[in-house]
Amino acid sequence: MHTHKIKITFVLPSLAAGGAERIMSFVANNLDSNKFQTTLLVIGFKKDTVYSIGNTSVIYLNKHRVVKGVSGLFSYFKKEKPHIVVSSIFHLNTIIAFLSVCFSKIKFVAREANVLSVLSKHTSSTKIYFPKLLIVLAYKFVDCVLCQSKDMLNDVVSNYGVSLKKVVLINNPITQEVTPKLFGKDVSKPIQFITVARLSKEKGHDRIIEVLAKLDFPFNYLMIGDGQEKDAILNLIAKKGLTDKVTHISYTKEVSRYLLESDLFLQGSYVEGFPNALIESCVVGTPVVAFNAPGGLDEIIENGSNGYIVNSAKEYIDRLNAINKSFDFKPETVSAVVIERFNKEKIIGKYEALLLKLVSA
Repeated sequence: MHTHKIKITFVLPSLAAGGAERIMSFVANNLDSNKFQTTLLVIGFKKDTVYSIGNTSVIYLNKHRVVKGVSGLFSYFKKEKPHIVVSSIFHLNTIIAFLSVCFSKIKFVAREANVLSVLSKHTSSTKIYFPKLLIVLAYKFVDCVLCQSKDMLNDVVSNYGVSLKKVVLINNPITQEVTPKLFGKDVSKPIQFITVARLSKEKGHDRIIEVLAKLDFPFNYLMIGDGQEKDAILNLIAKKGLTDKVTHISYTKEVSRYLLESDLFLQGSYVEGFPNALIESCVVGTPVVAFNAPGGLDEIIENGSNGYIVNSAKEYIDRLNAINKSFDFKPETVSAVVIERFNKEKIIGKYEALLLKLVSA
């Protein structure tokens, strides 16, 4: 039993815009400071930081790539001797897992951020840099694999050989306190759609654009995000004759405001880890229509209450047509569904329970 504060180090590739970066920095900032001493160890650079780090100590290794930070990670673990190290994103998890064999007194937690077996079908990154067998071996060395959704948990157990005893499920928390909108859609204006997501293949913007091209009622669509598929997506928008209906913003710190001003969040992903943007949308009272995909959608969306999950493009189109004709979502209900499930106190409490259990094992 520890009589002094438990030293927790959260390791990230960077603090640039991203779901893992936001959640890890949020958890580090919100653990009970009477019990835990938290540090963020960042492979990248301070200039890339976009998230508030509060009173948490932050150390930057100032490396452009995770692999270049290996010696810095090793030196830090050897010198600081944290009780627990929590890393996130599979390539960093893999490297730290192999380093963990040198530090038997430190507990290592790998926070998985994707349903890897499905992600590998929509992006080549996991195949090129870290073959499946390497990830399988790496996860045998860590003390705990932290999953954000049931789909992710089932994936690491069934497809990556992780023992069920080693896996813990903790959903992502709501990271912002926002007052939900007071009113639903303004019937005098065209419906306002929004998507907030990285512009990459697995996010499925192409599916959304194909659906929008087949709608026969007025709408506006705001697409927030940047990524390597930007040109291809903008070209598809032009090809489908949607340029006048679509507004693109690469990056903004006012996502909550745009979500408040929108009527419906459109999700096109082929796979997710645990989509934070959907939770943020629902918190402000903006419901979601999403293609069915692995990654916790059914843990966030309650059909009819805060959105719908659909199984095909035709069903997506039919659902949007029905919503446009009769928009009957109540913002307070949309918000209440996710607040009850993912409020800060509930999720941070689960993190604290896990960390205390690890140091007492």
